Amino acid sequence: MPETLSAPLVVEFPFTRSLGPIQSAFLTGLRERTVLGVSTAGGKVLVPPVEYDPVTAEELRELTEVAATGTVTTWAWNPAPRPAQPLTTPFAWVLVRLDGADTALLHALDAPGPEAVRSGMRVRIRWADERTGAITDIACFEPYDGDETGQSSPHGGEFTDPVTGIVTPARLDYRYTPGRAQSAYLDALSRQHIVGERCPSCHKVYVPPRGACPTCGVATTEQVEVGPRGTVTTFCIVNIKAAHTANLDIEVPYVYAHIALDGADLALHARIGGIPYDQVRMGLRVEPVWTEGGRHPDHYRPTGEPDADYDAYKELL
Repeated sequence: MPETLSAPLVVEFPFTRSLGPIQSAFLTGLRERTVLGVSTAGGKVLVPPVEYDPVTAEELRELTEVAATGTVTTWAWNPAPRPAQPLTTPFAWVLVRLDGADTALLHALDAPGPEAVRSGMRVRIRWADERTGAITDIACFEPYDGDETGQSSPHGGEFTDPVTGIVTPARLDYRYTPGRAQSAYLDALSRQHIVGERCPSCHKVYVPPRGACPTCGVATTEQVEVGPRGTVTTFCIVNIKAAHTANLDIEVPYVYAHIALDGADLALHARIGGIPYDQVRMGLRVEPVWTEGGRHPDHYRPTGEPDADYDAYKELL
């Protein structure tokens, strides 16, 4: 039995969204050191603002300016900040109800230690030196010894050069441990073999194996070698080039397909090569192409065999 594998894994992509009038006004306001909320028909002021009333689902349009000071409603200490978090030194995550608002805003509080933080303490916004129209225009909150100042007041939401869209980098880095079943699968791939596991109840063979049958809910331990040839069950043509992904530096258009390997009862997905993209079809018989030193097939190519009959793979669509 091969050693159980473990490796760091990073999932990262830029999330781009356009802003409607409410979010545009809120972020542009931060750039101008102005905090805006939105008023509901029931008289509550929501900060950060939302576009629809969470209670009635009514569209909200009435913007309201609130103070840059507020009260901590609850908090949690962060002793080890991660990259790209608001502060590089230990800080508290806090929910702050700004003066004039009825809901709380999540942000960071710069404090010397957890003993200096408490629910009910007064805080104020520390603005970033350079502001671009993002939540990071609030550098953090800091302790404030003043009383509640200012009430909410109507605001037209009009600014020069409003922010209309944002790009938010999303990143998740963690250590992935595939477990017994997938470790054995990856070990076999490194030796240019493809193995699945058979369910002792329904006798279906799953590739890649998950260690249990998704239908019967019982453990699977019997290894079964499948393929290496298989049948394209369905596919899509990719016309957008992957950005900032070295291992997907492939000229478009190209084809990604679900492939039912011979002897498997679950289709896996892989890239199709060795054939013009517009000639790929359901039922096409394919085989893996391994690169030197590769731990998995680089792509699948046609075998030259006649296409598989639809009835042979229809249950795997």
